[in-house]
Amino acid sequence: MSLPKPEELARVSYQPPAKGWMEVKPEFRPGTYCNAAAPKWLEWIDYPFPRQWSVADEDWQLPANWKEIVLAGMEDRLARFRSLKLFFDICVRCGACADKCHFFLGTGDPKNMPVLRAELLRSVYKRYFTRIGKALGELVGARDLDEDVIKEWFFYLYQCTICRRCSLFCPYGIDMAEMTLLGREMLASVGLNIDWALASVAQCYEKGSHIGATPQALKDMMEFLAEENERITGIKTPVYLNRKGAEVLVVVPSGDYFADPGTYTFMGYLLLFTYIGLDYTFSTYAAEGGNFGWFVSHEMGKRLNAKIYEEAKRLKVKWILGGECGHMWRVCNQYMPTYYGEVPTFLEEPVSPITGTKFENAKVHRMVHISEFTADLIRHGKLNLDPQRNAHIKLTFHDSCNTARGMGIFEEPRYIIQHVLPEGHFFEMPPHTIREKTFCCGSSSGINANENMELRMQGGFARANALRYVHERYGVNHMGCICALDRATLPTLVQYWVPEVEITGITELVGNALVFEGELERTTDLRDRDLVGFGEQEGGEEEE
Repeated sequence: MSLPKPEELARVSYQPPAKGWMEVKPEFRPGTYCNAAAPKWLEWIDYPFPRQWSVADEDWQLPANWKEIVLAGMEDRLARFRSLKLFFDICVRCGACADKCHFFLGTGDPKNMPVLRAELLRSVYKRYFTRIGKALGELVGARDLDEDVIKEWFFYLYQCTICRRCSLFCPYGIDMAEMTLLGREMLASVGLNIDWALASVAQCYEKGSHIGATPQALKDMMEFLAEENERITGIKTPVYLNRKGAEVLVVVPSGDYFADPGTYTFMGYLLLFTYIGLDYTFSTYAAEGGNFGWFVSHEMGKRLNAKIYEEAKRLKVKWILGGECGHMWRVCNQYMPTYYGEVPTFLEEPVSPITGTKFENAKVHRMVHISEFTADLIRHGKLNLDPQRNAHIKLTFHDSCNTARGMGIFEEPRYIIQHVLPEGHFFEMPPHTIREKTFCCGSSSGINANENMELRMQGGFARANALRYVHERYGVNHMGCICALDRATLPTLVQYWVPEVEITGITELVGNALVFEGELERTTDLRDRDLVGFGEQEGGEEEE
């Protein structure tokens, strides 16, 4: 399947369709949807109705009583989640959210307006759970639940990345992300899941990481990156695994030790930990910070989150240091108190062993983000940094949705950037596209597959457009982020829309800038690219 050219995909029409929204059915065109989950993944995690089916088929092989299951699921969630009924009832269709969704901006499809995406679910709620809907039906926006409706749910609930940008602009604070998650739970209850998300979930649940790496493979990958550090810097950065009694359990997303450009961020972690002499351990069991389970259901998000804390208990660490991940942090920061109803008291409130700083914002989940930890080290003057080693980089920063809107981490990465880049090398994208108003990468929440690439490029159009602006105006050649899923998805997006720009983690830049005693003379960065002004003859002249 070939992608349309960027100039073709950028021609988006926002002309409303001639027919009413209930009359327009989704078009399952190749490039716009994710494949159905293979039955083995459902079997691994004991999920209902595993079967071989295809989204492109007319018959999705739904269980005979699928309608009763979905309606019972909605009734159950209306009782358990007061927010769901509230969000169904209070929306006044003001349209404040309409143009805030990156998928609507990229596709022009009215059903990607959050207000109308919510209506896909709300219309069924009205029909079966309100008196007026039961009596008047379509006159009041209620409709029967049939196979066309369930297919429409599948199509559009997997065109929402749960980024919550729309909620920021809603005058009532309606959370479309919460409705999307609960809608996906109801889809999963009848065996409707996407393969990319379920494969990651099942492998993480069974083997410890989304990529399904064995402990031996994990050890080999991490030690290879440590060897790369030594080759480039001359500094040994040992990898510690499954050490009982270490002070800190470090949990990072698998993308940081498995695939570029995340691997360079992992090299930065190792250099930082070695520099400060951190007493830490990784785990081969809790080898995944990311939580694709949360993209499927609250229950599965809880299952995968619990693995981290069970391992922290087993290893008898004091607290947890988390890497540059997005959804790991959204789950810890917003969902853990509801999941468990208590604080993990077997862990201590995190205190930096280097600066003595008490991270009070981590009282509940006892986990500190690597950007908070690193910014604190810099503020206390604990790192010797040479920003000139990043002089080949002109950077902008992408506020990852989960750490930004979901956690409020805005200043820490920017503070680090100010200390690892030369002055005048950092440029912000337009203010309505960053911080709490940041645009999503367009491929999160489990839809970062290959078969829906056209949709991903459309969903990321708004972010790419802001990036293009700073690239063309200021010569920006790198975009930084503190989310592994962004580092996995943004290179493809940027290669399509703004191919002159590369993606980097912030801890990679820290690794470039760190100055060690006894290091090799640095002439390249962690990617083996030449540094500006290093390794040249004095005065810049070549030998004759």
